[in-house]
Amino acid sequence: MPSQRFAPPSEVPGLAARRIAADIVDGVLHKHRTLDDQLDGSGAHPGLKTLADRDRALMRRLVATVLRRLGTLGHVLSRLLDKGIPSEAPRAQSALLIGAAQILWMDVPDHAAVDLSVRLVQSDRRAARYAGLVNAVLRRCAREGTALVEEVTTQSLDLPPWLLARWSAHYGEATARDMALALGHEPSLDLTVKSDAAQWASRLHGETLPTGTVRMLLHGSVTMLPGFAEGQWWVQDAAAALPARLFGDIKGKSIADLCAAPGGKTAQLALSGAHVTAIDRSPARVARLRENLARLSLQAETVVADAVEWAGPTEGFDGILIDAPCTSTGTIRRHPDVAWLRQETDVTAMTALQQRLLRKSVSLLKPGGTLVYCTCSLEPEEGEQAVATLLAAEPALRRVPIEASEVAGLDEIITAEGDLRTLPSHLPNADPKLGGLDGFFAARLVKS
Repeated sequence: MPSQRFAPPSEVPGLAARRIAADIVDGVLHKHRTLDDQLDGSGAHPGLKTLADRDRALMRRLVATVLRRLGTLGHVLSRLLDKGIPSEAPRAQSALLIGAAQILWMDVPDHAAVDLSVRLVQSDRRAARYAGLVNAVLRRCAREGTALVEEVTTQSLDLPPWLLARWSAHYGEATARDMALALGHEPSLDLTVKSDAAQWASRLHGETLPTGTVRMLLHGSVTMLPGFAEGQWWVQDAAAALPARLFGDIKGKSIADLCAAPGGKTAQLALSGAHVTAIDRSPARVARLRENLARLSLQAETVVADAVEWAGPTEGFDGILIDAPCTSTGTIRRHPDVAWLRQETDVTAMTALQQRLLRKSVSLLKPGGTLVYCTCSLEPEEGEQAVATLLAAEPALRRVPIEASEVAGLDEIITAEGDLRTLPSHLPNADPKLGGLDGFFAARLVKS
């Protein structure tokens, strides 16, 4: 008689999403791997392919909430633990963080958050002996956690101290607190549309910002939204969409987009009628840029090269856009891992690269040509000071101040020198998820 086969017991719903979330949180905090590396491309977590769209969205929200609220979570758990989080069992730490994040900020029943976190540690050999501890601590968190969070709502614990000190020194303590508060909220989805922003805002149940960006709350996969397959729009933060507009009328002009991938600004330049050359050193990123342009039915010449070493055409360009590599501290609202992966010493390393790119761009620019330099950093060394250094070294360059009328009348994002500086606390909204901007700096320079 043939032996009877039994199907393996199905896994508890939601556990796989939490296991992968724990792996990715551990990857950021203990292995210093970025979220992008763990979520996309060749280094992506292998388990992602097995998750349904709903579980994938849950996993992303779990990870983002933990990293966005990491300082506050540390405070709460330290008050609930006598000896601190077990350092020799990373899975116990991740399970506590994920469980507490669900209890305090997510629409998950407390009993489910506790049970699934306990199951997480039970399935890990090194952490299994902490199952009782995780159970007890998270049950206390459900009873006492909200009050513990309220103890520190006025303290900006969810930023590394070195970063908060920098922002306080440069922007003032009140503005730094407002920025930190804005970073605590899950951001909206921003879209740059080819045309008729109002129509797309209505169709996508979003709203049109003064700058023309369509802003909405995402429910489900981006690729399933109306207009994606047809190439009618692309995802781009409202602040990131501003620098490419600073060239003015560029129809028929030659524009180089240095460090171009993934291609949002390249798409803007091409849509405006420019002859665009997009340069990036990463073959994989250039491949993605080409895919994005193909979906959008937009044309640009693409080049895989290090922009600092690239010879370029002898006749030069009418305009050059540099979205320079930087510490990316302005993108923490969308990439909360940045806050915990960057160190203050990174600022100095980045400024050296930025100066090399700036000097190179001057040599590629025609007389009378326009250079737009931007970074998604909130650090003055990578913005205001970088431009001041370049202007001191290149007498042929002069700044052309940006007018408020060029950025939808938003006076608050124009500096005294006439540069653009957006902050996470700009464009507030009654619903915090629909407010805010990425932190961006941009300056416009012309070669005489």
